[in-house]
Amino acid sequence: MDSHKYWIVVASKNHVQNGVLGGFMQACHGKASPLRQLQPDDFVIYYSPKQIFEGEEKCQGFTAIGRVVGDSVYPCDMNNGFMPFRRSVEFFDCNEVSIIPLIANLHFIKNKRNWGYVFRYGLFEIQQPDFDLIHSQMCPTCIENRGSVR
Repeated sequence: MDSHKYWIVVASKNHVQNGVLGGFMQACHGKASPLRQLQPDDFVIYYSPKQIFEGEEKCQGFTAIGRVVGDSVYPCDMNNGFMPFRRSVEFFDCNEVSIIPLIANLHFIKNKRNWGYVFRYGLFEIQQPDFDLIHSQMCPTCIENRGSVR
């Protein structure tokens, strides 16, 4: 039986790109406690409402997907007084995918009319069918299944 979980993390696309390049994730403005919910081999999908954190340009897409590696939640000194907490993630090669055509089929979005409301939490668990749908769109040419990605 699979014991891993599936998570959505919310962050601007530019912040997600930094994490992908560095092999780490942050959530909820760098808080440690949300990251402690995740375990090694859990899967994460980043949803980016905006292109840039302090910008106005919408992204509204899934921008990264990966697997949590390692056990630790660790601080990172940004040398500007900001010390966010991180977890290590192995990110997969994938395509960015708009959420708009997927909304009707995503079970974690209960209110299809006000679909963005669910993302206010910053980090939340989803079920495998929703993960599988998003994964299939982000990695359409992947021949491996999630088990062999590990």
